[in-house]
Order: sequence, then structure tokens, then C-alpha cells
Amino acid sequence: MEGVEHKMISANGLNIHIAEKGKGPLVLFLHGFPKLWYSWRHQIHFMASHGYHAVAPDLRGYGDTTGAPVDDPSKFSVVHIVGDIVALLDVIAPKEKVFVVAHDWGAFVAWHLSLFRPDKVKALVSLSIHYIARNPTEDVAKLMEAAYGEDHYMVRFQKPGDMEAEIANNIGTKTFLKKILSHREPSPFYFPKGTGFNGDSTDSPLPSWLSEEDLNYYSNKYEKTGFTGPINYYRALHSTWELTAPWTSAQVTVPTKFVVGDLDLVYNMPGAKDFIHSGEFQKFVPLLQEVVVMEGVGHFINEEKPDDINKHILSFLQQF
Repeated sequence: MEGVEHKMISANGLNIHIAEKGKGPLVLFLHGFPKLWYSWRHQIHFMASHGYHAVAPDLRGYGDTTGAPVDDPSKFSVVHIVGDIVALLDVIAPKEKVFVVAHDWGAFVAWHLSLFRPDKVKALVSLSIHYIARNPTEDVAKLMEAAYGEDHYMVRFQKPGDMEAEIANNIGTKTFLKKILSHREPSPFYFPKGTGFNGDSTDSPLPSWLSEEDLNYYSNKYEKTGFTGPINYYRALHSTWELTAPWTSAQVTVPTKFVVGDLDLVYNMPGAKDFIHSGEFQKFVPLLQEVVVMEGVGHFINEEKPDDINKHILSFLQQF
């Protein structure tokens, strides 16, 4: 991509790959599953052109970031990932608070970065994933199994090696990515063994926001790295639940904006809309300044509607 620099940063025992462009206040972009730094390509150029230093890493286990022990899912808890981000910021922005913009798993990490280390975060824009308060009795994977059953994708992801074998033997890397990235229904992902996501066919066209070139970029990276690292985030949900016990009922105390599509499967999970709109969200995030629900938009919001998301990010960050 034109004008984007790529660097390897040694931090927290990893070699963290970052893509960066521009000068000015630092905006850290954190991607989700199954994305990479590349998912922020539209935002990187836009924010750099408006006087910001845009930085997008590949998270632990993803893309060109190396050094994570993928054979040990417990090393992929949110505490470990936040540790990576803090160590990265200590190298690239040692004396400043930074803006954070995050999506999906990246948003989950960003919420916890803001919870654990508010001294590092000037303001947060969270996309698609609202703050998920820790349930004191069950981890998220157990809650998903209780709500949706054993074919739900989070539950299928729990057994080490199972999903990797399914992808390698029955689906294929490119088809797997295409099905995930093309999904924009409010219903959850089901992945019955041997039948593919929701039993869907795999010959549907790409969504308008995802080109064949984009899909090939993701596919080529995953052909090299495999999916174990990214899927380990789901396998570490119980470790995350155990390690975050001290922050049960704690508040996130950084200025925040939340943007979600009305077709987002997370927004349509049981209880999510009520939590977001009833005032409970504000109780946990007292500096929540705005909630934006975009009509007719799915989960991969920053790629599906990049111009709108760019404007939302810029208008919020310009206040600080």
C-alpha cells in the first residue's frame, strides 16, 4: 500500500509487525478476527492525511507478528494481549497517551487496555463490540454454549486442533475466510461439523466492500501462518475470565464512542441491545459520549462503510 511503512518492533517477547503512516498524535488501530492490520487500510490513509500518526499492528498470533507460543492457548488471554499492546506503546509512544480505535477482538482488547491502563489511552472508539462486563459465574464460551448449543462457532473453536483440521481437510483457507467475511446477517454463526457455517453454500459472491485482491491478501497470510493463533483467543476465554476476576464490576474511565451496525451479530445477541441502550453501558463506561447505530450495516463495519467510519473517528478524536 502506497506510503505505508512496515516495521518489526521487539516487545513483550514478541516481534510485533506494525504498519504505520503519518505524523502527529498517535492513533492505534486494533483489528479483530480473522483480520490483520490490513483491515484498517482505509483508516490508515485517512487519518494520516488529517494530521495523525496511524499505527496498526498484527496482534499476537496473527500475520507477520511472531514469537507467540501457539501450542499453548492460555498464552492468548486478554491479559497477555493487553501486555503486548502496553509493551508496544512503551516503544513507539513512551511519553504520551494515545487514541485507540478497535474492532471485534481488537475492541475486546481495547476495552481491557482502557480498564487496566487508562493512563495509556486518551480516548477510545470501539466498533461493533460494546463493553462486555465480566460475568462473575461463567466465562463467555460457556455462556455461548448455554445460549446457542455446541454448534455455535465459539464452542466449536474450543477444542485444540479441531477447527484447524476442519479448515484444512473440508473447507480450505480461502473459502473459510470468504464465508466469515461475507456474513452480514444478525443471526449467529453456527458451524455444524462437516457442513460449513450455517450449512451455507460457498459459491456466493464477495460483498461489495471486499475485493478478490483483499481476500487474497488475507488468504495468503493464513496459508503461511494457519489459524491456531487467532482461534486461541477463543480457547483462552476461560483463562481471561479467571485472570480478570479482580476487575469484576469495575468501570472503564476513558472518553469513548461506540459505533455498531444494526445487522451486527453481536449487537443482536440476547441482552446486547438492552445493555447498550438502557443505561447499563453508561454505568460501566461513565465517559461514554456517544452510541451510533448504523442502519443496514453488518459486523465488518470499518471495511463495509469506511467513509462513514472515518468521519466518526475523526470527529470524535478532534475533540481532544
